Amino acid sequence: MSRMIRLRRLEEKDIPGMLEWMHDPEVNRWFRFDAASMTQERAERFIADSFTEENRHYAIANCDDEYLGTISLEEIDRENGHALYAISTRRCVWGSGAALAATHELLKIAFDELELERVYLNVLSENVRAKRLYEKAGFHHEGCFRRHLNIGGKWHDWDWFAILKDEFYAGNN
Repeated sequence: MSRMIRLRRLEEKDIPGMLEWMHDPEVNRWFRFDAASMTQERAERFIADSFTEENRHYAIANCDDEYLGTISLEEIDRENGHALYAISTRRCVWGSGAALAATHELLKIAFDELELERVYLNVLSENVRAKRLYEKAGFHHEGCFRRHLNIGGKWHDWDWFAILKDEFYAGNN
């Protein structure tokens, strides 16, 4: 499946798939925002505002144009050449390689089209599955904010990763 994915703009037809992962407790347990309360109407507004100068949210789609997840560049800062990366996929595509392929496509957009120098991300330290993906994609661990987030009355460490343009291309992506 990994070679058969593409990125495209989000469309209203993607809402059922979006709500699927947002309402899946196994998927959304790693989020800082309340994805479980997402509604059809809020998803429609999100899609309408999903492609701006500051934020680009793409659908990850397979060769049949089925929505697999959302991948994003947020807080795009062209002056300083960086953006925040985010991804979430439906559970049915976990382990397929689609997230890694989508990440490579997004990084090409970041570095070639947007001419950014750096893409960074943050993740809960205990989210081992996500950290494996990021490292496979070439992101480097840059540090940890210890006890940085209080979620549900429990303190969590917050890891930071980044990849530079020259690192991405040195990895023959």
